Amino acid sequence: MIINRFPDKGQWPELLARPRIDYSQLMATVGKILDDVRLNGDKALYKFETEFDHCELLSFEVTAEEISAAKALVPRDLQYAIKRAADNIGKFHNQQRFGLADINTMPGVHCWQMSKPIERVGIYVPGGTAPLFSTVLMLAVPAKVAFCPDIIMCTPPQPDGTVNPAVLYAADVAGVNRIFKVGGAQAIAAMAYGTQSIPKVYKIFGPGNKFVTAAKQIVGQRDVAIDMPAGPSEVAVIADDTANPSFVAADILSQAEHGADSQAILFTDSLRLADKVEEEVNRQVAQLPRKDIIDKALSHSSIFVMRNIDEIIGITNEYAPEHLIIETKDPRGIADKIMNAGSIFLGHLTPESAGDYASGTNHTLPTSGWAHVYGGVNTDSFCKKITCQEITPEGIENIAGIVEIMAENEQLAAHRNAMALRRQSIEKNNKK
Repeated sequence: MIINRFPDKGQWPELLARPRIDYSQLMATVGKILDDVRLNGDKALYKFETEFDHCELLSFEVTAEEISAAKALVPRDLQYAIKRAADNIGKFHNQQRFGLADINTMPGVHCWQMSKPIERVGIYVPGGTAPLFSTVLMLAVPAKVAFCPDIIMCTPPQPDGTVNPAVLYAADVAGVNRIFKVGGAQAIAAMAYGTQSIPKVYKIFGPGNKFVTAAKQIVGQRDVAIDMPAGPSEVAVIADDTANPSFVAADILSQAEHGADSQAILFTDSLRLADKVEEEVNRQVAQLPRKDIIDKALSHSSIFVMRNIDEIIGITNEYAPEHLIIETKDPRGIADKIMNAGSIFLGHLTPESAGDYASGTNHTLPTSGWAHVYGGVNTDSFCKKITCQEITPEGIENIAGIVEIMAENEQLAAHRNAMALRRQSIEKNNKK
């Protein structure tokens, strides 16, 4: 890791630069995949599954028998862990359900807001280098809490045509309705357009590799809603002299093992801690099985030694990390001043891995600086808000003049007339 000592503010943007992917050629490649699936449906999916996932399938949908068989293959301790994690995620996301209280904006003008679930949502669960059964829970549980009636899941099959048993078990626990063995950009296309086997959804959720990310960006512009823009995973750690260097190093490495394009940043006001953390990173990485991936991620990760805590807060807000761990004497005081972060982990005993798996918060979070404007996936992500209003005769008396003069000044006579006719009708009835 590179150690940047006391950088001037003008240097921050350059030093905080994230790994860049050239999407120009990628978009063209992914666009062809999307068009093929849109035009040819299942036929294209079978071709791409053979080509990309090296799997010859007879059908895409996972059967009830496969789900039942998967349960027997999941160790009891992992079953327990998945159930407890699902329970915690459910408890937290259940507290996020809300509408808007009925209010009278003026006498006789009654307004309220209803929260309605999205009728069919699609979740994508990557295969890749590790089975991400935790992603199943993070997406399907809040969808269930939001009362989405139809939850569709796509995930890449293994070469033998099966899906990782823990992924299937987690989907069963979380309440996924239908599971399909399709991965990559072709899975995003299938959910965006619908095929003979896979129904079209109204919103797609979930992480993936650069092909999945590009596919979501394309279909999100014109065909279907998506959860948020996505990029490589990242963490920032704020630490002072009270931090345990081995904890900080472990937090950096736990993020770096996500992928070669992941990024980990340490912000500290302690030169001593910076040196200790660098030593610990070098010591711990040698013992980890994904060392090659971690080494690539660390090549574009950095330690920043800042002059004081105010500078640390400023540079953190500029970076807008996906994950932010605060390992300081007063983590809550610092957290109160953080404006831009996907999820915050407070204190020396709160690693990011708790939120990745089982604390209850969601791990589907904005990356690449999108935390400036986006929050993470939550129960509301699976709902839409419908506003309602109802006006009584008293309300017409109070609001008609306002509406009529505004419509008249915008030169929208039909708008004015719609209100004026009602006002005149009430006035006529009142004279009887």
